[in-house]
Amino acid sequence: MWCNLTLFYGSFPMPKGILRYSLAVTTKPKTAPFETLPALEECVVNCRKCPRLVRYREQVARTRRRAFRDQEYWGKPSPGFGDPSAELMIVGLAPAAHGGNRTGRMFTGDRSGDFLYDCLYRAGFANQPTSIDRDDGLRLTNLFITAICRCAPPANKPLPSEILNCRPYLAGEFDFIHPRAVLALGGIALRGYLSMLKERGLIETLAPYPFRHGASYTLPGDLPRLFAAYHPSQQNTFTGRLTKTMFLAVLRQIRSYLNRGK
Repeated sequence: MWCNLTLFYGSFPMPKGILRYSLAVTTKPKTAPFETLPALEECVVNCRKCPRLVRYREQVARTRRRAFRDQEYWGKPSPGFGDPSAELMIVGLAPAAHGGNRTGRMFTGDRSGDFLYDCLYRAGFANQPTSIDRDDGLRLTNLFITAICRCAPPANKPLPSEILNCRPYLAGEFDFIHPRAVLALGGIALRGYLSMLKERGLIETLAPYPFRHGASYTLPGDLPRLFAAYHPSQQNTFTGRLTKTMFLAVLRQIRSYLNRGK
């Protein structure tokens, strides 16, 4: 399959030569249905599994918000973004209608992204505190960002069947990245990630891992340490339910965990 590598890398520097990249970073895991990580992300971008989401994302891209009337919307599913050798994977819910659905990159061009990337910059996971578009120079270090649903859903509420349709993409990224830690943003993202593990027989039940901001769980075997935080939605950040101090505390906790293994 032909792959547009810029969809995955953004401004992250490409390895020298596709062959080295394929061998060092994206060798196909035995359980993965995708040959390479860029091939997986190409499948994400071309996905049309969910008619409701396809109609909505394309309608938003046609009508546009007045503030972005002169911009061309992405209007497709948003691929994962970040460091292909990351130890930390952040799992969100879904792209925003006028954020990722407009810019084509996770948490880019909306208030949630403004909050998130400023915190990631302060914690040393990003090279700049802003995320405006795919060509803004943003680079992530030791971090890969994805979501349980890749299309912007109406009212920010994907259906269970839509989340299920996206699950192979999350599972594939999990296999290729092989993170040491996972940060789930919100209860739905937490349950989506855990459901993927349960479906693969890696955990027996979700019950021991309830959502709580700041929670940290040790999962069976060599599965990544699981962390949880409130989603940086406007509903949470504007009301003070989630502050940058709170979110940075979680990132410091993750950083401390990752450093202990070195």
